[in-house]
Amino acid sequence: MAPKSILSVNAGSSSVKITFYTFEKTPNVIANAHISGITAPPATFKYSVGDKQWEEELKETVSTPQDAFKLLLKRCFTDSDLSGVASSDDLACVCHRVVHGGNFDSPAVINDETYHQLEQLENLAPLHNFSALEIVRFCRKELPKVQSMTFFDSSFHKTLPSYVTTYPIDQKIAKSNKLRKYGFHGISYSFILRSVAEYLQKAVDKINLIALHVGSGASICAIKEGKSTDTSMGLTPLAGLPGATRSGDIDPSLVFHYTNEAGKLSPASTKEMHISTAEEILNNKSGWKVLTGTTDFSQIGVESPPTTQHKLAFDILVDRIVGFVGNYYVKLDGQVDAIVFAGGIGEKSAVLRKAVIEKSRSLGFGVDAGANEKGLGGRQTVADITARSESAKRVLICQTDEQFEMAYNYIQAQGLGS
Repeated sequence: MAPKSILSVNAGSSSVKITFYTFEKTPNVIANAHISGITAPPATFKYSVGDKQWEEELKETVSTPQDAFKLLLKRCFTDSDLSGVASSDDLACVCHRVVHGGNFDSPAVINDETYHQLEQLENLAPLHNFSALEIVRFCRKELPKVQSMTFFDSSFHKTLPSYVTTYPIDQKIAKSNKLRKYGFHGISYSFILRSVAEYLQKAVDKINLIALHVGSGASICAIKEGKSTDTSMGLTPLAGLPGATRSGDIDPSLVFHYTNEAGKLSPASTKEMHISTAEEILNNKSGWKVLTGTTDFSQIGVESPPTTQHKLAFDILVDRIVGFVGNYYVKLDGQVDAIVFAGGIGEKSAVLRKAVIEKSRSLGFGVDAGANEKGLGGRQTVADITARSESAKRVLICQTDEQFEMAYNYIQAQGLGS
């Protein structure tokens, strides 16, 4: 019988990525498939297996992440190049990325009990968990013989101290409503930590990092001796740094001055998703999109921004990042092995990295201009862009891979990684 494969699923509101991996100690990619543009049709389908790559605009209507996932599975299971995953019978597990895990501090095998617990979390994070859980529901119904396991972005931050996680509000209400800082992007931070520790040839529990995951959603994390000690996101991914459509930190009263409809249900609400007008405004109608008209950071992070609004959006992001860098440098007592840039923007934007490090120069960080411009090369996971000075503190780029991290941790849980 052919060895089983692992499927990792990373679902967002506008895209779904899936990767098939071999079931072995170090999982290897069998195939990648991706549908983007769900909320801005026509949707685009991308696919790669071995040296074969394919991209096309979809003729089919894809209106939800669940629709996209169904289509991705259909295409992959019927492709003659994918004999290793010809059907669901060849799958050992489907690994699902779920943003908000509440009090889950480790991955969870989906059964009736854990599924019910995740349903209860949807009200805590309707904008962020709904897409992933729609796909979990589909797998429970359509792939009942295949184990589903959820991996939570919040679990990495289970080591946050209570003085970081606690909001100074009535604690009886806070505990009954689960109102505390959770932190997110944890699957990415787990990958970054392991990869950078290996690159620096240091034990994971001996390493201190300031790690940035900067994409359409952006956050930063202080890692002390291999453990999360503070992070910018909070109860939800809205807190902290601004993003493509998120405001990031604001005065909590602002939204009530913005509109007297703040506490009412948004028109985006459905029977399944109860979203307030405030959540809709601050998550989907803010960020650099409303300042510039675009969510494409490559049009903003340039040496000569096309408009003053583009420059303003860039300067705001740099300013907020630098504020957290200074904060976390102090919290790590100045003992920082490296500042690490990851995420789609962190990995690709040399202009952003240069600006952040220039403003952090008083802390001893510096970049080599040539290395920064080159960025990640080939199949590099980690690149060193530190200034060529013995005294300069390390600046790294890490190509994060959340799908791999889930597959890797699933293998570890099966006892194959020891």
